[in-house]
Amino acid sequence: MFDSVSSVALQSALNGLALRQRTIANNIANVNTPGYHAQRVSFEDALAKSVKAGNKDFTDSSTARSLEPTRLDGSNVNLDTETLSNIDTVLRFQFASQAVGGEANSLRTAMRTQ
Repeated sequence: MFDSVSSVALQSALNGLALRQRTIANNIANVNTPGYHAQRVSFEDALAKSVKAGNKDFTDSSTARSLEPTRLDGSNVNLDTETLSNIDTVLRFQFASQAVGGEANSLRTAMRTQ
C-alpha cells in the first residue's frame, strides 16, 4: 500500500513542500541582504505528469531564481509574497499530511480486522 503511486506521490509532495518551506525561510532571512535574489521551488506540474503516467519514481523538485523586480539595493525579496507563499505551503503540507495519515489509518484498520 505504501509503495502505490498515490502514496509515493503524497510523499513526494511532502518532500517538495518541505523544500519550499526551507526556501521561503531562507528568502525571509535574506530580506535585507543587498543583491539577494529570492528562490522559488516548483514540483507540482512534474508530479502531476508523473502520477498521470503511473510513475512511482518521481523525485523532481526544482529551485530557480525569482524573476520579480529588484529593489534599489538589488534584492527582490518581497515579504508580502513570501508570507502568502508560506501560508499556502503550510496549508498544502497539512492537507498532504492528513492524507498520509488517512492511508496509515486505513491500513491499521485493515490489519485489525484480519
